[in-house]
Amino acid sequence: MTAFSSRRFEFTRWLIFIILVLSYILVYFHRMSPGIMADELMAAFDADGVTLGSLAATYFVVYAMMQIPSGVLADTLGTRSAIILGNTLAGVGSILFGLATSFSIASCGRLMVGLGVSVVFVSIMKSNAMWFSERRYGVMAGLTLFVGNMGSVLAAGPLAAILDLMLWRTVFITMGGVSLCLAAAGVLFVRNRPEDLGFPSIREMEGNPPMAKSEQHWIRDLVGVVTVPRLWPGFGVQFGMIGGLYAFMGLWAIPYLRDMYSLDRGEAARFLTLMLVAFALGSLVLGGLSDRMGRRKPILVWGAIVYTLVWGAMIAFPWSPRPVIYLWFFMLGFSGSSLVLTFACAKEIINPHLSGMAVSVVNTGAFIGTSLMQPLFGFVLDRGWDGSLVNNARVYAPSDYRNALVMMLFFGIIGVVGAVGITETHCRNISTVPSQME
Repeated sequence: MTAFSSRRFEFTRWLIFIILVLSYILVYFHRMSPGIMADELMAAFDADGVTLGSLAATYFVVYAMMQIPSGVLADTLGTRSAIILGNTLAGVGSILFGLATSFSIASCGRLMVGLGVSVVFVSIMKSNAMWFSERRYGVMAGLTLFVGNMGSVLAAGPLAAILDLMLWRTVFITMGGVSLCLAAAGVLFVRNRPEDLGFPSIREMEGNPPMAKSEQHWIRDLVGVVTVPRLWPGFGVQFGMIGGLYAFMGLWAIPYLRDMYSLDRGEAARFLTLMLVAFALGSLVLGGLSDRMGRRKPILVWGAIVYTLVWGAMIAFPWSPRPVIYLWFFMLGFSGSSLVLTFACAKEIINPHLSGMAVSVVNTGAFIGTSLMQPLFGFVLDRGWDGSLVNNARVYAPSDYRNALVMMLFFGIIGVVGAVGITETHCRNISTVPSQME
């Protein structure tokens, strides 16, 4: 390409990335915000632990159900159509949730949000595969999760402060408006691949022949993807490790800190913020480290092991000093961020044209796990609840939380088993290079 075309290409791909990753910030905001406003939601909808867990999990249930369809959409209709439709649905759902006067309407709004945002991550991963070199995919995946997690950070300390100034309903109505603006930006600027704007493909820029695109019906492609055995250990990592982490960060961390350590919401939010920042930083650091090492599996295995050991430590030493609790929360977030490598591994064992489906299959594990563990955590707490209430919100005993953390430890072990079964790709696409598989 000429110097002008090269500059235009760089500007275009980063503009597309910025629009997509801003959408992803809102994905994490909606994912984590119920934990900060758990008391308000319990009071507004007269909810117990299971009911609150079910309301929060509505997002994750539909998100999980939509992951494979999202991959199909990304690989057939393309990123542009998926992101426009997704942001529109999420915007309308967020506004509906903010205006809800009953639990059923709130659940409907939460379902629409989950349906809309479910296509965003897979669309970004697909777009990154089309617009960036595979040698930079670990870094781009890490950068995506890092920036997206700023939505989680906003849904912790800053949201706790905002809720002192405005109603939780106003927050969700505002976020809905932002999503609708991003849908409009998608119409104007997002394109599926470089060739749509007259640029050569990334592989052609690097002097490689283009990867043959499948001419089969998408159902055959999907069957071909889901029947690849090497894809499913990544699903196990996401189910056991990330399902538990999202369930805790997204709903139960604040009540845990409130009931175990008598922290108010503002102080508890600082612990959660640290965990979320560690998760974001870890995504960036571990993705880049993997690219430099040329390895995926060792980092992922050690991340899963450390993550699981931290749950064990929290069970064994429940009354640790606050600095130690800060350490536990940081380590949970940082080690859990090793999940970023499951997406790179999924993309690198499948034809790049089907990378959206591959990533979506693996990503489904996290949201099946979260949708199961959020209400299950509440169920374990409710079993031992002694009837204590503060401002119409349930208060649980330390022994109740210990039982729930044992459950998290068990699911963490599932994540370790999945990590051990991951196929090492050496940071290259090995879909046509069987000799490099381990």
